Amino acid sequence: MSPRSPQEARVRWGRLMLLAGWVAGLGLLALAFGGWLERVDQPMLSIGEDQGVPEVVLRRNGAGHYVAPGRINGERVRFLIDTGATDIALSRALAERLGLRLGPGALTRTANGTVRVWSTRLDRIELGVLRARDMPAVVLPQMPGEEVLLGMRFLRHVELIQRGDTLKLRLPGAPD
Repeated sequence: MSPRSPQEARVRWGRLMLLAGWVAGLGLLALAFGGWLERVDQPMLSIGEDQGVPEVVLRRNGAGHYVAPGRINGERVRFLIDTGATDIALSRALAERLGLRLGPGALTRTANGTVRVWSTRLDRIELGVLRARDMPAVVLPQMPGEEVLLGMRFLRHVELIQRGDTLKLRLPGAPD
């Protein structure tokens, strides 16, 4: 249908331009928010040496967490450093992807209440240059996502030095 008058044509054109402006504005907002989310969630990791001692230095991400890429049994995973957790914990979906065998189930207390967990063993854990073998872990069936909570079961084998927004992990006995 063609407009009946030049006035109707201008009104339709104005509405079309308004709609295009909204679409462009929402697109820019989505792009900016996506970039912000990427920075918030991005793991920060540097691997190096301090006076000959291998170390891993993590920088707090935008959400205030220390996250880092690593490996379990040679498979890539993402660790969330959790000094408040006793165990190494992962979701059932991730345990299945890694081919882990589940041991006996049990009830345990977490920050979110009492939950059912299954025990498992991890042949190898690698966080940069820090490695551990034959580590016990728990599988939480209701745990969302693919992150592995790396608790004190692993972290007790390394020194933790936090200064500002950085967390340094290194073998015990290294000079500060």
